[in-house]
Amino acid sequence: MAQHVRDIMTGEPVTVEPQTSLTAVARLMRDEHIGAVLVTDHNELRGLVSDRDLVVRALAEGWDPEQTTVADACSDDLVTVTPDDDLDRAVGLMREHAVRRLPVVEGGHPVGIVALADLAMERDPESALGDISVARPNQ
Repeated sequence: MAQHVRDIMTGEPVTVEPQTSLTAVARLMRDEHIGAVLVTDHNELRGLVSDRDLVVRALAEGWDPEQTTVADACSDDLVTVTPDDDLDRAVGLMREHAVRRLPVVEGGHPVGIVALADLAMERDPESALGDISVARPNQ
């Protein structure tokens, strides 16, 4: 059983610059089959934007996705972990801050993302969340 974040994190996270349009981010999420993108400025982590952020923060408010940048819609008060952090710490932070994803940083630079689904697969692969997490997305 994995004991550290590095054992289950998704490495080489997809990143965008703060000035990227929401439309471009949505297309990137679609093409990469991902639900979150890290926002970086000169390889320094600045935020995280999820598919839910795009809908709830931007589209529901009537923002123009072509003219709105990801900097306007991303979460910038981030909780992060390092690759060497214990999985129990990651679980505790997710629970405490009610988040589904934690950016993994090393020296201030993003190196991965650990998601609730990753933890479900590690801790209980036979659970409903574990089953859903391994299913291929519909095209």
